[in-house]
Amino acid sequence: MGKILKISNIRKTINYLKKNGFKHAYYAARERIGLEKADAYFYEHLPEEVLEEQRQKGKMLHCKFSILVPTYETKEEYLRRMIESVLVQTYGNFELILADASTSDCVERVVSTYQDERIKYKRLKQNGGISANTNQALMYATGDYAGLLDHDDVLTEDALYEMAACINAAQQNGIELQMLYSDEDKCNSDETIYYEVNKKPKFNLDLILSNNYICHFLVMNRILLQELQFRPICDGAQDFDLVLRAVSHMMGKNKRAEKAQELPIAHVPKVLYHWRCHEASTAENPESKRYAYDAGKRAVEDFLRYREWNGQVQHLKHLGFYRVVYEPDLLANRPDVGAVGGKLVGKNNKITGGIYLASGEPVFNGLHKEYSGYMHRAVLCQEAEMIDVRCMVASKAGEEIMEEIMGLPYLKNPQTGRFNWRDCMKDDADYVEISRKFCQKIRERGMRIVWDPSIIEKTE
Repeated sequence: MGKILKISNIRKTINYLKKNGFKHAYYAARERIGLEKADAYFYEHLPEEVLEEQRQKGKMLHCKFSILVPTYETKEEYLRRMIESVLVQTYGNFELILADASTSDCVERVVSTYQDERIKYKRLKQNGGISANTNQALMYATGDYAGLLDHDDVLTEDALYEMAACINAAQQNGIELQMLYSDEDKCNSDETIYYEVNKKPKFNLDLILSNNYICHFLVMNRILLQELQFRPICDGAQDFDLVLRAVSHMMGKNKRAEKAQELPIAHVPKVLYHWRCHEASTAENPESKRYAYDAGKRAVEDFLRYREWNGQVQHLKHLGFYRVVYEPDLLANRPDVGAVGGKLVGKNNKITGGIYLASGEPVFNGLHKEYSGYMHRAVLCQEAEMIDVRCMVASKAGEEIMEEIMGLPYLKNPQTGRFNWRDCMKDDADYVEISRKFCQKIRERGMRIVWDPSIIEKTE
């Protein structure tokens, strides 16, 4: 992937060793090397005929976007690439708002060379920080939706078209989306190498409380965004804080809701954003903005406080990843959750099950228990399609469902409080099928299913 990426990995390993000790650093480095060897990703630009088709179809769509970009002493080559990545969009109904807090005229000189009336340049009187500067850009937004773009990053040519098409499709089904996000990748400073593609899941409440997996490209209803605005207290994690407050807003004022909600949030499963990595960027050097991870922790704490969920937020070994430790436990705080599952680990110290896709395929099967997995998701609490009843703690409603399925009383392990499956199920029971039926009934009752990787069951 090039010299700069190898240097960054050495830096990451050293920092990780200092923070977490030799054992964890060893496994983290070994896993990273394996992932890099297996990474065959490259970004494939869309052919001209596809782009032209989007230009024609886009004429039938009517959503207007406000692209918000706070700038500060941006390098000319990065600034031009960012601006031009917006101007070449196949969907042209947008405004590009640049809020410039530079002390020099480097940004203004570059912007003045573009004559496109969709560009709105605003020179700020002072540098108030990323949140305050973005709020200044937001004041001038007139679009139906606002999108967030960093001053040295790049949108793909189809980014706004895909967002507009998704918004239109939802409207056809009577849904007014409030937030959208896409997949993303990283690129080196001169955009000759693309790597670490982040293929994201659909909206997942417990995963977003563990990490800002939404990140780029984020688009939000402009009125909602202007109502919430960015909070300077969370500078460095202002996008994460915004997302969490938007989610809480959509969840409503019923803070102890007993049922899960389908929120008006959409994931566009395409790479629409290139996150540029250079020495000063957080993507290239996480240690460059340690304060951002403390700000992210505060954002999660504020979400819990507002929802009246009692818990503490802990930093995990990898920067920017968190764990919520509920008091006394998750089920006591979350009436919306019907069951919490864990991971099954075999004698070879590899994961054998615990969390599954709807098809019944284990998500992290064969992954070493010390590894964190793709985008570290194997160590993060998250909503699940399906968990394994052999490593499960159920709510009262969940206990009743298991009794319905098995026709037997629900027994708990007195030491762990988990489902005592060994005394309740036959040796030849189809655990996967029973788990599927159980989880289906949980969802039918409008409750979430959460997977917690700290809950471990050894398999024979």
